[in-house]
Amino acid sequence: MAQQSNRRTFLVGASAAAAAAALPLGTAGPASAAPRRRSAATVLHSGIVFTGRPGCHPAQAVAVGRDGTILAVGSNGEVRRFLGRDTEAIDLKGGFVMPGLVDGHAHPISAGLSLHNVSLGDAEMTIAQIQKVITAALKASADKEPDGWLQISMWNSSGVLPAGTVVTKAGLDVLDTKRPILVRSSDGHNAWVNSRALALAGITKATADPEGGSIVRDASGEPTGLLKDTATALVRDIIPDPTLAEEVAAAAEAFAMLAGAGVTSLMDAGAGDSGDIYLALAASDKLKLRTRLSYRLSATEAKDTATALATLRAFEKKFAGADLLSAGTAKVFMDGVMEYPAHTAAMLDPYLVNNGTDSKPDWEPGTDYGSLYFDQDTITNLAVALDRAGWQMHAHAIGDRAVRTAIIAYEAAVRHSGRPRDNRHTLAHVELIAPSDIRRAARARILACLQLQWAEYDSYTTDSLLPYLGTERQSRIYPARSMERAGIRLTGGTDWPIDDFNPWRPVDQAITRTGPDGTPAFHPEEGLSRLSSLRMHTYGSSYQLHQEHLTGTLEVGKQADLVLTDRDLLKIKATEISGTQAELTMIGGEIVHDSTSTTAVTRKTHASTAAAKTLRAMGVECRSSHSHLACGH
Repeated sequence: MAQQSNRRTFLVGASAAAAAAALPLGTAGPASAAPRRRSAATVLHSGIVFTGRPGCHPAQAVAVGRDGTILAVGSNGEVRRFLGRDTEAIDLKGGFVMPGLVDGHAHPISAGLSLHNVSLGDAEMTIAQIQKVITAALKASADKEPDGWLQISMWNSSGVLPAGTVVTKAGLDVLDTKRPILVRSSDGHNAWVNSRALALAGITKATADPEGGSIVRDASGEPTGLLKDTATALVRDIIPDPTLAEEVAAAAEAFAMLAGAGVTSLMDAGAGDSGDIYLALAASDKLKLRTRLSYRLSATEAKDTATALATLRAFEKKFAGADLLSAGTAKVFMDGVMEYPAHTAAMLDPYLVNNGTDSKPDWEPGTDYGSLYFDQDTITNLAVALDRAGWQMHAHAIGDRAVRTAIIAYEAAVRHSGRPRDNRHTLAHVELIAPSDIRRAARARILACLQLQWAEYDSYTTDSLLPYLGTERQSRIYPARSMERAGIRLTGGTDWPIDDFNPWRPVDQAITRTGPDGTPAFHPEEGLSRLSSLRMHTYGSSYQLHQEHLTGTLEVGKQADLVLTDRDLLKIKATEISGTQAELTMIGGEIVHDSTSTTAVTRKTHASTAAAKTLRAMGVECRSSHSHLACGH
């Protein structure tokens, strides 16, 4: 907005009457307002106010009370009566205001820490190119020799060139260093390590695969240096932790970025060991977003439901009385991911294998059905126990077998209770679901938390997926419209830092299903309407977080959680939504981001800067969640 600098005015004393009289009259419909007049702390006027309520025409102004709740939504003239002698009047100058975005699935603590990691930018690269980037980072941090860990993030494990290349520890062992190296994939389900890291972790030929993961081995049984799912923790857990102060500072940076982008609430999809960080953030007034915390339960923990519930209750109690924090959600991983080379997503039919040659392929069903981390009895018993105790279950389920297994468990919870208890059990990701299971999920009132920025033609859905699924299954990836038509309530999330930090991109791609580079639409028949997408990423996710009585729409009595954007999201091309910038973000009536007075500054280490320069010099095209960091843009 070109005229931001003077949009805010305080009305004090005699000037209040003149300013109030000068406030232009509007022609919007009747104000939704409390009958008794109260002086507002803030009035936002002369804009386009999208309330998020179905069938409601845009208003012009919003009055916010001193307790942070909305007093009125309507025309300028109707809201003008809430101006008081000390009201702050914000001239929107025709700007677009809407409910703040609600991220139903994110990892802000790890996102904050990842901001300063050396990044490979989620780019497709050869092993030689990857080695060049890591070498630059090693040289820039030579003072860490010989024992300092080098951690690399945003490795595109599916995009190692040429296609089909599988990495091994040899690719890292040739580097001129004695340091242990951990390279983490951008999908969060694969890790690549050198021999030094394997040795420090004690991973040998005799090491058993952990529950829910696997150590990839060669023909002789020796670990190759590639770890999948929970096996990555065998290395990750021996790396010295940052201090609490470092974690809090990094998390504060992540939350500032979220508020600066227009996000006002989120769910941390696995906050079990981050409790002290959140309490420190809250105590230091650095936690501005409403945050629901989920606690991850393993299959082993889930087998004893009484102990699992005791753990969950202790976790919830820890945050009792903490402002903006809530608990009540248990997170489970039903499976992994389906993209090559992981193939850990649990499938109803096996992955395809090439029984021919590269020049003359012959793709046929193999014997690999992926990995199901919870057996049916365990997850069903857990779902029933959680439902009875009033807890919500949030199940990572990507393959169609994992999705079905979770649905069966949720159905059992409903049967045992005799009726849905409104715990709002959720399927997260839902990359592939059998058509018949869509109707089952709707009948069981299951929510689907989708990351629809992934619904595009790229290496993940083509090279790393299509050959291994076949055309028919690939055509049913992310069936958002089919789920919506069946009556499934859709919610949205970014999965940051697993995917890019741009909370507006899922809003765009839920509609268009096209990538940022203008690729053809990915099965466009599954695209949502603009209103559906906007509500999915506001009210829908708010409902998932059990806070729709507070947020998700702009109406009287709700909290003033809103964002002023730099474009009219009801009129611009849907493909332009991804570029949306937040000019002002308000949470509970408090302005937590104002583009005219705040500047987001991201610190970078010498190693990460050196890696970024190397990527840029090679002309590598980054797809990173932090491409501005990873590629120096």
